[in-house]
This record gives sequence, C-alpha cells and structure tokens, in this order.
Amino acid sequence: MQFEISREALIKPLQLVTGVVERRQTLPVLSNVLLVLDKNQLSLTGTDLEVELMGSVEVDSAKSDGEITVPARKLMDICKSLPDSASLKFELDDEKLKIQSGRSRFSLSTLPATDFPGVEESSGTLQFSASKGLLKTMLHNTSFAMAQQDVRYYLNGMLIEVSPDYLRVVATDGHRLAMQTEDMKADVNETTGVIVPRKGILELSRLLSDGEDEDINVVIGTNHIRVNMNNFTFTSKLVDGKFPDYNRVLPKGGDKNVIAGRQQLRDSLNRTAILSNEKFRGIRLILSDDELKIIANNPEQEEAEETVAVEYKGDSVEIGFNVVYLVDVLNVLDTDNVQIIVSDPNSSALLHSSDDSSATYVVMPMRL
Repeated sequence: MQFEISREALIKPLQLVTGVVERRQTLPVLSNVLLVLDKNQLSLTGTDLEVELMGSVEVDSAKSDGEITVPARKLMDICKSLPDSASLKFELDDEKLKIQSGRSRFSLSTLPATDFPGVEESSGTLQFSASKGLLKTMLHNTSFAMAQQDVRYYLNGMLIEVSPDYLRVVATDGHRLAMQTEDMKADVNETTGVIVPRKGILELSRLLSDGEDEDINVVIGTNHIRVNMNNFTFTSKLVDGKFPDYNRVLPKGGDKNVIAGRQQLRDSLNRTAILSNEKFRGIRLILSDDELKIIANNPEQEEAEETVAVEYKGDSVEIGFNVVYLVDVLNVLDTDNVQIIVSDPNSSALLHSSDDSSATYVVMPMRL
C-alpha cells in the first residue's frame, strides 16, 4: 500500500470518521481507522460497533493498493499538526505505516484490516430520499430533547417516522418533548417508525452540517439505518424498544394563548435563571393581561424578577417550569415570535413558532 495525498483533502473525511471512534475501547482495533486504497480511491472507516462512518476521497497518486488499520487519533493529530499546504506520502512497510511530509517522518503501528469489525447489516426494508438541509434542520430542532443515559433506554435516542406523506422526528426525555413534521412523499405503504440511538443522531448531525446541500438516500432495515450521501456512508444500529405514544403527550384544549417576542423572552429567562435553584432550575411564570412575570428564587433567599410584554387576554395563571427546558426551545426556534399555549398550573405547555407549527415542543410543569 503506497500513495500520496494532500493534507487538505485528507483532513475533512478523517475528522468526521475519527469522531465516531471512542477514546476508550475494549478492543484495540476499535481505536483504529480502517484505510482501504483501491486504485485512486481511499476509503476511511471508523466504528464503535453501534455507529459506523465511511468516507472516501481521491488520492493524488497511488502506487499499490492495500488495506490496513491505524490509530485514528494519532493519525488525526499528525494531519492537524502539519501545514495546510502539506502533502503526505503513505507507505505500508513491515506492519508499520510510514508517513512522510517534507522533513517530517512518522511510523504508526498497525493492526490487520481483517480484524476490523463492521456494523451488522440487515436487508433494507424501506428507503426514501430527503434534502440534506431539511434533515439537518429537523435534527437540530429536536435532538436537544433526547435523554442521556436514562434507564428507559428507548428514550436515549430519536424516533424517525416515515409515512407516505410526511417525515417526522420526535425526541423526549420524559420531562419535555420536541417534534418536527415535514411534508414528504415516500414510497412506503404504511407508517414506519425506528429509534436511532443518541450517538447515531449526534454523529449524523455533524455529518449533515458539512458541505453543500444535496439529496441524500436513507435506507432503514430491521436493525439498522444507513444514510448515503456524496462521499460518505453513515450506518447506525437501531434501538430495540417501543417509543412512547407522543400523541398522548401533546396537550389538548389549552385555552390560554400567549404570543411573546422570542429573543426578549429568552434574554429575560436567562437573566432570571441566574438566581434560580442550581439543582432544580425552577422558575415561576405569572401570566396576566398583556404581561408575563418571571420569578426565580433560591435557598439563599435571593430573588430575580422580570416582566415581559406579551399578547394575552384572559384569566391570570401561575405555572412553574424548569428554565433550562424553556431556554432550549427558544434557542432552536428561528423566528421573531413564539406561541405558548397553557391551560392550568398542572398542565404541560405547548410551544411553537407563531407563524410555523411544523416544529412543536412540550414542556412539563414543575411544582415549586
């Protein structure tokens, strides 16, 4: 295996692929990236047995094909340390991968490519195409609500639901829910939903935020999801579990409808949060005609109060919320105004953009 490639061409796919590789591994080969040279195409693959990412790039010149695995982070650090205009020569020699760039020389230990595990794949049962930009936006708008290390393992991920007419993503940690639905024609006979694990969603988001917008192909199998796009193939195992019925979580019949400036409300919540209880992050919202009062206090008897002008007419109501959950929603909404619908102090709040309800958010109340 012998080839030459510019640092500029190598570093982008290497960075993305290395992101999948866990720092601490039980199997040494899982700390490595698989390099496969076939004619002028170099493919790089990283995996943690749950998520796999393969990127391909064209090399400047190739003398002999081959395949080998090398330590991912060390190769990444070598590339990052070289000048932007550097060219790298790779040569596999006696189980060492030798890298030369200008006056710099490196020799990396290797493990055989045959030791490198692939994510087990099942046959594709469903596939559809979607705009890269659309999927990126949907994941960005909802992924913050996924649980982290919850014992209810099916919450540590995101539901992706495909129907003949729409694409929907839903994330919840049991205290809040984020959902976005977009019109999309897919060649499927019935609505199908799969749960993609948290790490898979985060790595896919990273991949989608890179480069030009394009149509991407998504294949869903019985235990995996694969996304094919220009020069990259992303594969993730699915979470085997039943996602909660999100329709039961969406509050119905809320009669108190509030329109507020998103930026002003977010700034007021952030300021008030400074003096909230550091453990529970609770704040009180007191709603009255054309006014929303935000109050926070903590065990040190400190208090913060903000008053925000809103569009609202109706009965006064006071509800407690975790301020972080409200701010998270306001951070991802890309709109001037936000609509908040509540009914009483014990009911969840429904939030969405005042002019677009494709993304919907539910935040459960707190007892303060």
